[in-house]
Amino acid sequence: MPRYVRNLVIALVVIAALYGLDFVFQGRLINPYFSRILMLSGISITLAVSLNLINGFTGQFSIGHAGFMAVGAYSSAYFSVNYGASLAAALGNGKPGWAVALAAATLIGAICAGLAGLVVGVPSLRLKGDYLAIVTLGFGQIIVVFLNNIEAVGGARGYSGIPIVKSFFWIFLVAILTITIVYNIVNSAFGRALISIREDELASEAMGVNTTRYKVMAFVISSAMAGAGGVLLAHFDGYLNPKSFEFIKSFEILIMVILGGLGSIVGSVLGAILLTVLPEALRGFAEYRMVIYSLLLIILMITRPQGLLGKAGAVKGKRMLAKPRTPVAMKTRDTGSVTPMVDGSISQGQRDTSLGEEKTR
Repeated sequence: MPRYVRNLVIALVVIAALYGLDFVFQGRLINPYFSRILMLSGISITLAVSLNLINGFTGQFSIGHAGFMAVGAYSSAYFSVNYGASLAAALGNGKPGWAVALAAATLIGAICAGLAGLVVGVPSLRLKGDYLAIVTLGFGQIIVVFLNNIEAVGGARGYSGIPIVKSFFWIFLVAILTITIVYNIVNSAFGRALISIREDELASEAMGVNTTRYKVMAFVISSAMAGAGGVLLAHFDGYLNPKSFEFIKSFEILIMVILGGLGSIVGSVLGAILLTVLPEALRGFAEYRMVIYSLLLIILMITRPQGLLGKAGAVKGKRMLAKPRTPVAMKTRDTGSVTPMVDGSISQGQRDTSLGEEKTR
């Protein structure tokens, strides 16, 4: 069977399965409380997998994901409130009309978030490590300040009147598309370039990889998918408040990625589900709920710092440290013969001729 035919069949099967599950949820055959948790897990999956593209596979430390999520949420909500109903009415005001309006809102939210990612990424992705984290964190806070002062989207009192769409089909279709996009990126030449940047950016530049361009592209794609996650949240609750997108939200998404394992798509999915379900499962402990939740995270990070599905195990890492380094060939002063250094240290007779004169180190 040709590859494109197989992919088409898989896509049709997935869509049919999602549609059938959506019928089950819409028919109230499952407790609405469990249904809500499951759909929130789907939104979290979209956010965690999208952040893993930049933090896990590209190796950049971004903690402004909530800002891009807010851009997507508010832009799509504004479109739905002001133009979505008229677009749906023009198409018959039935399910097909609202499906088109919802698809347009999702596309608009993703595009706006992607443009915001481009604006932030071009000047800031020349930075590395903590500096990049501070820039992205600052961007997220700037977005919150702007939203608090824009009356067109409700300002500090929040934005209400957004069409509520609690559709299992829509939420998990976006989540599966996000997973598929990231998976195809990682398994392409583009993904190999991102991983090379993560492993050694300087070596990648030496091999001719335009590291800034690849980092910006990954940042824009990740931001667009975060915007799509914001669209899901906006239409799921029907209400938005700037306080929902402060830096604590970015840290929640980051914890999902780290918990599951940086550079693992399945790990991001697992981390998103766990960190959505766990706080709800601990509600029976009332005032001790968040304490227990925090302790469980601390214990997990101590016992398995690479995450649930991280590639290198703790024991394996210790063994790697105990292994002798690769032999390095060194020239001796007297004969110029090659002498392997087992531990990679410099031999007593090695010469330094970098300045045109022989010096024994």
